[in-house]
Amino acid sequence: MSAKYDVDAYRRFADNLRAVVKGKNIREVTLKEARKVATPFAQRTRQGSLCWRSAVSSRMAQKTVYLGSEAVRQAKLNPGQAAIVDGAPEMLHKVLQLMQALPMVTIRRRMADNADFNPRCTLYVSVADPKNYRLPACWGTTLFDDDARRDRPGPELTMIHIPDEHPIRMQILALPEHNINIALGTDYTGEEKKGFLRQAMYKADQVGMLGLHSGTKVVIAKDAASGELRRWGGFLFGLTATGKSTWSCHQLGLDYEQGEQTLAVQDDICFLRKDGSAYGSENNFYVKTDVDEKMQEAMYHSLMDESALLENVMVKADGSLDFLDERLGENGRGVMLRKQLQVRRGRKLVSICADSINLPPIGEGIDGLVFAFITRRNTIMPFAQELTPEQAVLAYLWGESTHSFATRPELAGETTRIVGTDDFIIGPEGRKVNQFHDIVMSLCERFPGKIRFFQYNTGGMGEIIVKADGKRKLVRKVERVPIDLMAAIQRGDFRGSNRYQPGRLGTGELVAIEGGDLSHWNPRTFYSEAEIEAYLKDLVLGRLAHTAEIAAQGLRPEIVKLAERACEAVLPRSHSQVAIPRDVTQPPELAPLPTLDESRAPALSAPRESMSRWISPWEPRRPPRPLGRFK
Repeated sequence: MSAKYDVDAYRRFADNLRAVVKGKNIREVTLKEARKVATPFAQRTRQGSLCWRSAVSSRMAQKTVYLGSEAVRQAKLNPGQAAIVDGAPEMLHKVLQLMQALPMVTIRRRMADNADFNPRCTLYVSVADPKNYRLPACWGTTLFDDDARRDRPGPELTMIHIPDEHPIRMQILALPEHNINIALGTDYTGEEKKGFLRQAMYKADQVGMLGLHSGTKVVIAKDAASGELRRWGGFLFGLTATGKSTWSCHQLGLDYEQGEQTLAVQDDICFLRKDGSAYGSENNFYVKTDVDEKMQEAMYHSLMDESALLENVMVKADGSLDFLDERLGENGRGVMLRKQLQVRRGRKLVSICADSINLPPIGEGIDGLVFAFITRRNTIMPFAQELTPEQAVLAYLWGESTHSFATRPELAGETTRIVGTDDFIIGPEGRKVNQFHDIVMSLCERFPGKIRFFQYNTGGMGEIIVKADGKRKLVRKVERVPIDLMAAIQRGDFRGSNRYQPGRLGTGELVAIEGGDLSHWNPRTFYSEAEIEAYLKDLVLGRLAHTAEIAAQGLRPEIVKLAERACEAVLPRSHSQVAIPRDVTQPPELAPLPTLDESRAPALSAPRESMSRWISPWEPRRPPRPLGRFK
């Protein structure tokens, strides 16, 4: 779907914004003050924590657009997104006017905690409806105080959030080349969180790192062969709501009396460096709240603490919480403090929070790295696969999973493929795969035997869905993989006690785990051989089609060939009808973004005629329509 991008209009908006944010109607608030004002609009739980309800309870990915040069635009737009792009200059003009008219508050926080890369995040929120003070209160809690230290180089990121815009004009505008994000017509805190993190990942890519949609953890496990404790750094890739937070914080049933344990580092976004270390992004976690006390002990204790800030969670009349009651919405969320991630050790609750949000490099407190790709499939996908480095690159490329209510509510349960399971990539997605390939291959060469790769299916087996008359009908529900079984699988991988053998997908397929029975979890238990073959064909054709799509976005030919060979091993070429382009145009290398000319920004006191037309008094530019005040 084509759309008209007006790069000059975006530049003028960024220039004029710097004058507008100095307006007298914009007041700076502290985190403490924002929470105090938001508290009366929350329901108090029995534990003393606060729970709010938002009108919008998930991110609006289908109404999000990237405005700028060809280097940052989305490869595909739906009709609604194309219309948003076409109307963006008009909307940006309107945003400037609203920011001068509405009561606004601003809060400044810092992302990451290192000496090299610390995005400094400034949020502007309309509080014409005072309950929107919860937005800076909740989002601000996930990050650090902005200490303004000179040795923290930034970059500077800005977000504008105007929930008051009418829902029919709901949209999220990202201007990556100006470090600006705008959310209109939605009051979901996740837009703040992902708006800043999306921009930070893009900036990390520009300075030689790779922004990853991945949690990180440290796992200390007793090696099955040597009996010695080994300290692993773990990366857990996964689409939103597929288990990154759960498995970043899970203890995996390790034997703490033998010195084994898991330390939670990050649960969502990190910045991978070429030496295998990773800078973290957030101080506290914004998580999905469908947790069970027995299966997700650390998260449960943190969310039950009085410090938790909850959204759209079932709070009963007596103040009691029921995280598993999702009748009012399937994307309950909560900000939980990392230090409150606790598990019971005898009679005490002990924190499993790592000392740092950063994952150190191999040789500096880490013996090796595990890259784990979380998928959520419901038919024939094995619960665990051991991957070669090349297969890990393909797992990153294919990014297989299913949608949830957190990503696309209207498509929850349907198959999706997203590079790196990261639907926040700015610019050509093939470039991200190329970067991941280079880092992984270099690490394997420098640290032989110390880098391992797995793919975990946190979905299940046995689902049957048929399509008739354009509608999907559920014939048989999935049997979900038990959390304790998945914990046992991961525990065995870190200990090195699991046994894998070549499987039908060309990867190492798990066949035996310590103290567990996998006999039931065989596709032949649920499907006939013909059904299995049909699922395999669907899987391979989907992978080939996705590879063709990403090949057109700069994926290197050698990675395309890797994908073709992997698919050929599962499904002979004679069965494939997907053509992958051979002449791939490589995207330009990421370059530092140009610094805006400060002399172009008019002072707040400048005469109105000295400002561009994009900050002129509001005047309708469309034919009148009966849509309210702004027509």
